[in-house]
Amino acid sequence: MNSFTEENYLKAIYKLTEHIVGNVTTNAIAEVMNTKAASVTDMLKKLADKKLINYERYQGVSLTKKGEEIAVQIIRKHRLWECFLVNKLNFKWDEVHDIAEELEHINSDKLINRLDEYLGFPKYDPHGDPIPTKNGVFSITNFHKLLKLDEGDSGKIAGVSDHTNTFLQYLEKQQLGLGASITIKEKNEYDQSVIVSTADGRTLFLSKEVANNILVAK
Repeated sequence: MNSFTEENYLKAIYKLTEHIVGNVTTNAIAEVMNTKAASVTDMLKKLADKKLINYERYQGVSLTKKGEEIAVQIIRKHRLWECFLVNKLNFKWDEVHDIAEELEHINSDKLINRLDEYLGFPKYDPHGDPIPTKNGVFSITNFHKLLKLDEGDSGKIAGVSDHTNTFLQYLEKQQLGLGASITIKEKNEYDQSVIVSTADGRTLFLSKEVANNILVAK
């Protein structure tokens, strides 16, 4: 049985490995976990003792097969709970992350498999992130950053890279939720901002940062 903190570390390491090549550094983990490097080192030693990570000082960290399996199942639980909160309890997509952070540590495979079935085996969570199956298989996503699309391209918003409340609330205000249809009208070379039109006839100006955090299915 792993503690909540240990599970959070495994999840953080897994998510960091999605964005880098090679081992994850102690400093990167400290930043994500919002803690001191010394505290991270203590936890890494514990996880290494349990054979959940490969860790050598100054060499960085990687997950073992067992560690990766645990991390993927925590992500599965988190994303299924987010689906449940949004689809069945009518929470907004900017309200569910912290609650799901608590629920993801419930240690019952039977409950999670029943939840998955009850929800109709969803492939994506309310933010467009893929939900792994009970065997740890993720759906393949073919989403494009809005920033990388060309003028004249159209598509539907399929996900976001930034899960912060402020970003999600901003999109909500602009009526740019999942499934919203958009067309790139103009790209500004100077500041890489983007002008888009929506299916309901609105024209919106989006900054480079906003466009970089919106994922579109073409």
